[in-house]
Amino acid sequence: MKPHDVPSTGELVEAVREWLQSDVLNATDGRLQYHPRVAINVLSIVERELALGATHEKVHLDRLRSLGVADDAALAAAIRSGELDDRLPEVRALVWQSVRDKLAVANPRYLASS
Repeated sequence: MKPHDVPSTGELVEAVREWLQSDVLNATDGRLQYHPRVAINVLSIVERELALGATHEKVHLDRLRSLGVADDAALAAAIRSGELDDRLPEVRALVWQSVRDKLAVANPRYLASS
């Protein structure tokens, strides 16, 4: 059971983003449109993080565990020490997927061009 009633956090963020896109952005022009555009982008990131964050976190932790490390700091230390030199393809795959997950939240359009 969730501790809060509707609307959910995601629904609230979506409502504000949609209001900025439909009302505020259309009511401004030129330099004044910069701030609502930034706010729309930020809220879009928050929406994607709410939708994907828990899954990304779980999958990332599973990937780290598959390499025998507990977190990103331990991964970095293992790479620096050469401990994972014999598993470089796995390390590269983990890092590449982590970057893809971050882009999926920050700006999925970058993934579409790859």
